[in-house]
Amino acid sequence: MSEDQRMYVPSTPLPPARTGVLTAFDPGTRTLQAGFQIAPQFKPLPVDIVFEKDVPVQMRDGVTIYADVFRPAGSEKVPVIMAWSPYGKAQGSSLAVMGVFGLVGLPNSIVSGLEKFEGADPAYWVAQGYAICNPDMRGIVDGEGSSVLWDRQDGRDCYDVIEWLAEQEWCTGKVGMSGTSYLAVSQWFAAAEQPPHLAAINPWEGVSDVYRDLVMRGGMPDTGFARQLQEGSFFGKNEKEDIIGEAEKYPLMTDLWENKIPAFDKITVPAYVVASYSNTLHTAGTFRAWRRMASNQKWLRIHNTQEWPDYYGEQHQDELRRFFDHFLKDHDNGWEQTPPVRYSLLDLEGGDQIDIPADRFPPAGSAATKFFLDGSSRTLTTTAPAAEMPVGYSVAANPDAVSFLTRFADETVLVGYPKARLFVEARDCDDMDLFVLVQKLDAYGTPLEAFTVPNQSAIAHDLTDRGATILKYKGADGRLRVSMRHLDETLSTDEVPAHTFDRVEKLAPGEIIEIEIDLLPVGLVFHPGEQLRFVVSSRNLLGTMMPGIREYVGANSGQHVVHTGGEHASYLQLPLQPR
Repeated sequence: MSEDQRMYVPSTPLPPARTGVLTAFDPGTRTLQAGFQIAPQFKPLPVDIVFEKDVPVQMRDGVTIYADVFRPAGSEKVPVIMAWSPYGKAQGSSLAVMGVFGLVGLPNSIVSGLEKFEGADPAYWVAQGYAICNPDMRGIVDGEGSSVLWDRQDGRDCYDVIEWLAEQEWCTGKVGMSGTSYLAVSQWFAAAEQPPHLAAINPWEGVSDVYRDLVMRGGMPDTGFARQLQEGSFFGKNEKEDIIGEAEKYPLMTDLWENKIPAFDKITVPAYVVASYSNTLHTAGTFRAWRRMASNQKWLRIHNTQEWPDYYGEQHQDELRRFFDHFLKDHDNGWEQTPPVRYSLLDLEGGDQIDIPADRFPPAGSAATKFFLDGSSRTLTTTAPAAEMPVGYSVAANPDAVSFLTRFADETVLVGYPKARLFVEARDCDDMDLFVLVQKLDAYGTPLEAFTVPNQSAIAHDLTDRGATILKYKGADGRLRVSMRHLDETLSTDEVPAHTFDRVEKLAPGEIIEIEIDLLPVGLVFHPGEQLRFVVSSRNLLGTMMPGIREYVGANSGQHVVHTGGEHASYLQLPLQPR
């Protein structure tokens, strides 16, 4: 049925800004000698690299795609790492990618320009005895067929390429996958298909549910980044999936959207997963996939920056090599003694802690603790107020939010999954788009924020004042369209509520509704005297995920009321770590 629900629009050729030095179709094998630079601003190659360009690979349905392969010179067989995405296999040297590096404050000299955008750099990996395969997925650039966006079709195609790679005369038969964002998401789909020669995966931050993470987060049609993704990539000669049209036509969960959720219970391959608390596009999906994947060999590291500086950092490349050396080269290097979880704690004042070992996430001892909303004092208390006190705001007024504070007398650590259970009422309206936020304040009440990237220029400040949340961390947020409040009893836990998004339940006049909202996971340290602020609003409190995209405006009118105390004891549940 999902095939019938897919919608397509014409694709267009790769524009000049997305075109790299090696984009032009030019099949053949050549050797790039040590010292070669694709352009002066990029890293020179440390070793000779055999470059097989535009190699045709046929999918099971007869569609042909093209791949670039970079491998060591010589006759020794090597394992291969694949990067799967719709961005064009030669875009690493394009103006667009160089602009992205500039946006986050990374010099282009840290890579060779031969890497696929957000993927492993051949300059590093070939020197370590690996091949890199960068395919253009179906429908991309010169490939046949029509492209899809994060779909089980990706998984089937990845299966076919992985098994093709394993048969190549230069390959040992072991294949891994690595990369961030789209390149991370495609790994969930590939691993769920269980290709026999996929030996290990390395998803480095990515969504794991297109409906819940990309087009309808909280049941709201916030499609700004989806539009940017659809219109700013998937360039080719045929058609590409119209994710925007699909979101408008199918606003509830259907087979179409179910097909864009990986079968987590079939992911059994060894996995090194990297996450952060701060990426409002990727955080929820990465943690969801980590929780639900079936592999009994999985490692999670939660860093404190942004994915690109983290991925291309020398220390983390070397650590990833240890992981792949173990599973793709059978090296007995002690990788399996790596703690299952390493998490960070954000201080937001320069004192972050990283690589804290744990057996699980949240770490043992972290206790879900209720902080009740008190409407009379606008505070958060660990005991429920006896008296009921509703508080509210008019959607069209300023302020269009209510907030509640608590001050910590002692050193306090939050690490895990926050959630809000609220009793709410809509006056003069039958629905509510609610946004919630947990902020850290200093002892004087000033909100604390922190850039996640090296670029902290005036332009970076301008971009992050009302959006571009991938560049600056401002707290853990959540959202819910109240008519979409129905909980999925199978997937929900006490820590992380999950909604079915398969029905609409409007509010009746005077009706008080109990809802649960999941917030992004946190790792936050509060020093004595510092405060936590919990905000409930009709407004998107953090703004856009990415720079330059349309900001979502909630579908709200009338007055929103949050009931507190008595029979309607709303609370914020926080993962409190004992001192």
